[in-house]
Amino acid sequence: MAEKADRAAAMRDDVQYVTIHGKKRAFVLKGSGPALLLLHGLACDHTTWTPVIDQLAKKYTVIAPDLLGHGLSDKPRADYTLGGYANGMRDLLTVLGIDKVTVVGHSFGGGVAMQFAYQFPERTQRVMLVATGGLGPEVTPLIKLIQVPGWFRVMGVLTLPGVRHLETFALRTAHEYGDVGPLRKVTRDLDEVADIVESWKDRRTRFAIRHLVRAVIDWRGQIVTMSDRAYLSDAMPMAVVWGRDDQVIPVRHASNAAALAPDVRVEVLPDAGHFPHKDHPEEFARILDDFVSSTEPASYNRARFRRMLKAGGSAPASPVPTLEGAPEPQAATSA
Repeated sequence: MAEKADRAAAMRDDVQYVTIHGKKRAFVLKGSGPALLLLHGLACDHTTWTPVIDQLAKKYTVIAPDLLGHGLSDKPRADYTLGGYANGMRDLLTVLGIDKVTVVGHSFGGGVAMQFAYQFPERTQRVMLVATGGLGPEVTPLIKLIQVPGWFRVMGVLTLPGVRHLETFALRTAHEYGDVGPLRKVTRDLDEVADIVESWKDRRTRFAIRHLVRAVIDWRGQIVTMSDRAYLSDAMPMAVVWGRDDQVIPVRHASNAAALAPDVRVEVLPDAGHFPHKDHPEEFARILDDFVSSTEPASYNRARFRRMLKAGGSAPASPVPTLEGAPEPQAATSA
């Protein structure tokens, strides 16, 4: 636990800031070489990638932002839709002078990665989805509760000093002592849950998370799917990585990716939960490096894109789907 805190503290020392459209964005930028954009999941921040950033930075330019409403970035009243987040990543990359990237998205960040690839195919070389949303409706009931009326006020009480400290202590203790034996599947990610609970002491963070969740989840589960525009990115290399013991989004969703995109690479890591990049950082870095090294980057062709749009759903399925109900491509606004 102390080692994790030390790594996170060191990573925060590397944080840089840029203001875009009046909103402060936090990000980590390390290394040189082909660019990797690492997008964290719901209620997390760039530190979720701490175990792999230094390894990847030996060969790649790694950009790990805090999405708006998360971590050290601003938490304004703003556009928290998938399209808005994709626009924000486009703007950040433009300010940093980075033209093309391989996008790696974890959980909700996978949805942002797919939306980015749809809105900006000319800037997307590859997509890797890690325990991603958008491949099926099922999701843990704890996330469904966020969009229930009253969650904001209840969580405000549960994150008061004292109460919050007791909760996070219990979660981290359960993680530490349950990390062996039959309870490992359940307790594996509780340290990450403790970090999320800690972040919710900030009402602005709770506001952002509530609005974000309401855009993608209802009482039946995920309300977005990556299937309806799959044909639009026919030449985009895609990989999917999952933890076999994921308790947040079922690992069986990984097989849905193969049905939508026959050429997709699927890796299921044993003894891993919802954060396979944290459970097995060296193996994850190896898989990502192999994916980038062994595939040619996508090449965007406007005429081809136009032909596929006209053909619509009659066109062949593609390796990089996007999200049903998500905004159409936008080039002028940003979250």
